[in-house]
Amino acid sequence: MGRYVARRLLQMIPVFIGSTLLVFLMMYALPGDPVKALAGEQHVDPAQIASLKAKYGLDQPIWQQYLNYLFNLFQGDFGQQIASQRPVADVIAEAYPVTVRLALFAFVFTVIAGISLGVIAGLKAESVRDRGLLLLTLLLISMPSFVLGYLVQYFFAFKLQLVEPNVSIEASWDELIMPAAVLASLSLAYVARLTRTSIAENLRADYMRTAVAKGLPRRRIVGVHLMRNSMIPVVTFLGTDIGTLMGGAIVTEGVFNVKGIGLTVFEALGRREGATVVGIVTLIVLVYLAASLLVDLLYAVLDPRIRYA
Repeated sequence: MGRYVARRLLQMIPVFIGSTLLVFLMMYALPGDPVKALAGEQHVDPAQIASLKAKYGLDQPIWQQYLNYLFNLFQGDFGQQIASQRPVADVIAEAYPVTVRLALFAFVFTVIAGISLGVIAGLKAESVRDRGLLLLTLLLISMPSFVLGYLVQYFFAFKLQLVEPNVSIEASWDELIMPAAVLASLSLAYVARLTRTSIAENLRADYMRTAVAKGLPRRRIVGVHLMRNSMIPVVTFLGTDIGTLMGGAIVTEGVFNVKGIGLTVFEALGRREGATVVGIVTLIVLVYLAASLLVDLLYAVLDPRIRYA
């Protein structure tokens, strides 16, 4: 196990470098000058522009800028915003907890509701409730998140007046229920379908017939034998979905005015604040890599036949 973890950690290095380098090149190598963008239509002295570029290292070759970013990153320095002069680490520390709460809420909702609906439908495949689940999930998959967000906001906030339409700066847990449900809708549909298919397939497996022939209680057959084998593909999806929920919060946070990572990235893209975008994406990449490693280790827990050399 130890050698496997060490090998996986080494494999993460090129993935991390490749992901951050791609985003870095998109922000700094593509046409567009973040320093000139601050001035807008106003005329600025070229000497001032050159001075600002030298201050933030934008006058250096792109490869040197990236190496400087990695060197500073390992020291805990994510860079500095050009417009506000704020350290990017402070911006992330302010917005990140809100997105973490939103993503955590959505993830828990996805796990509980998605797996429960999938198990209920999978145990009675081709039944009325199974077809009803497939229809519901198809509707959630086909509907864009911003459309669903505005519909939920319209009915529950403006028509029924059960909740506030926008989330306040404090972003309390009760205010995040509606945006979390919208954010989790697509993931919930996939988890429910994946669980339903896996349950229905494993019900026809030989080991299930053997368990029934042995006279084991139905609760043990379903809760231990069926669920453990059926959850492997679901856990794989949920592991990658953690990062997806955080990255996909851009649209949801925009609809509900949540002051989180997604809205911060959107605003930074408009101002071409490359340091902010690269810093946030770097954090999301690290979350993806950590979740991927955790999922691989959970395989051995779900299926004892899996062993890591």
